[in-house]
Amino acid sequence: MKSKKLVIVLGGLMAFVGLGVIGIGVVPKMLGHYSWSIERFYRPAPEQPVPFPHPQHVQIAGVDCVFCHRTVTTERMASIPPVEQCYFCHKVVGQQVGGAAALDGVNTLNQLSGWDATIKQFGPNPQPINWVRVHRLPDHVRFVHEAHVNFFSENDGVVPSLTCATCHGKVESMEQVKQDRSLRMGDCVSCHREWGAPTDCVTCHY
Repeated sequence: MKSKKLVIVLGGLMAFVGLGVIGIGVVPKMLGHYSWSIERFYRPAPEQPVPFPHPQHVQIAGVDCVFCHRTVTTERMASIPPVEQCYFCHKVVGQQVGGAAALDGVNTLNQLSGWDATIKQFGPNPQPINWVRVHRLPDHVRFVHEAHVNFFSENDGVVPSLTCATCHGKVESMEQVKQDRSLRMGDCVSCHREWGAPTDCVTCHY
């Protein structure tokens, strides 16, 4: 009888510990969905498979946002460039030259994508880069980049790439891209009211 009670007690204790371990990973994420401060604490800028330093590309090389995110002015999504697009430049830039080694990021890109730098083309089994998503809205929210980018471009009289900071912050100065703005419903509604955009539910939920 004592042994049965002991088994029950130990089983309950193990279940309690197990739930606690699960809670450590799950509860902060659940709370983070509703609280930007918790979200910011538990979800810092994610590590990407290839380090992509925006300051070097944007501020130094002068690459425009739309050069890589090409559908941002024409479609709902701001496309992530295919790996082939990276090699428009990096089949030459950053590769090994003589005694100078390839840049760390370019070397990682070569290894993951299957690029053969000696013949300057992909090997027999080229691979995509599995970038980690940084910005995410709930699945029931529809955000159309084309409408927002073109609206701000026309009203502010600036090129489309300069409107990106409205929601994404100063990405051009981020070594690691992180979510800069809460992007919660109240934030979006306030922005719509400020600019005279519709605030009816079906504007974003359809």
